[in-house]
Parts: sequence; C-alpha cells; structure tokens
Amino acid sequence: MGIADAILDLVSSGTTLRENNLKEIEGGVVLESKAVLVASRKSLIQRKGTLEATREILERLEAHRRAAGQFMVTANIRGSSEEEVAERVLTQPSLSGLQGPTISPVFCKRDGIVTVDYYSMVICVPKMALNKSIRQLRVIGGSDVLVSPLTYIFDEETPRWPELLSKLGL
Repeated sequence: MGIADAILDLVSSGTTLRENNLKEIEGGVVLESKAVLVASRKSLIQRKGTLEATREILERLEAHRRAAGQFMVTANIRGSSEEEVAERVLTQPSLSGLQGPTISPVFCKRDGIVTVDYYSMVICVPKMALNKSIRQLRVIGGSDVLVSPLTYIFDEETPRWPELLSKLGL
C-alpha cells in the first residue's frame, strides 16, 4: 500500500518479503529465537502414546533440520555398468553425496529389445555446492539433471532419542 516506512516481520522462508517486494535491512535482526521441546517426565513415562508422539516430533524436527539447504540431484549418465558409472562419479569431489551415490539402471526399448545404456545417479548436495556439482556431472557425461529441495533427511536413529530415553531412565 506504500504507507509504512518499515515493518517488522518474522522471517523464516522469506516468502512474505518476496511477495511484497520487500528487502531485509542488513543487521536488522531484532531477536534470535529457538524452539525448545518441554514435557513432563511423568507424562512421558506414564501417559499412553506420549512418549511415541514425542519420538515422532523429535524425528521430524531432526530430519527437517538436517535437510535444510540440501538438494537431491538426479542425473542420467551413459555407462557400461553401475560400478563403472560409480567410479566416474566418485572421481568428482562434490558428487559423493551423504554416503555415496545411488546408481540404478535406466531401461529403454530399442528395436523391440530392452537395453541399458544409461544409469541414473542420485546424490544429496548442499546448496553451496549445487552449481559446482552440476558442472562436475557434465564433465563425466551427466545429462537430464533434476534438482529437488529436500524436506527431510532421516538418520538411522534420531540423535536425541537415546539421550532422552537415558534421561528418563528407560
């Protein structure tokens, strides 16, 4: 509306700023905050379903925090085998992913015969390494590169779960 000289907004995603063509003032942070999960020890132990609900909350919070700024990159790479493609991928420093690339055959039909000429590679890449990773994929013959933001990255076990159980004496 053009009436205010400045506004105060709770910024998490930046959507409001973008939608209203607003700019954040550098150094304009008014308050840093954090969320804290508070629960009754008695309820966690005795109230049915409370501990499991708490575990689910912890799972999602931890997985969401872990996924912040991460992207899933999928690309097709021509090759003779999964191992050969993995070897090429792993020669590039920013293509190692969380634990290594996932490589799968891409099936196509040529002259009525199912063949595999390409392999699909999937890795997780931090935002800061995204452009470098795409360049490295192109160097090793990557094409059809798809990039998706990640919402969650779940660990084998939520890191804070065993800690909570220990504090509860369970």
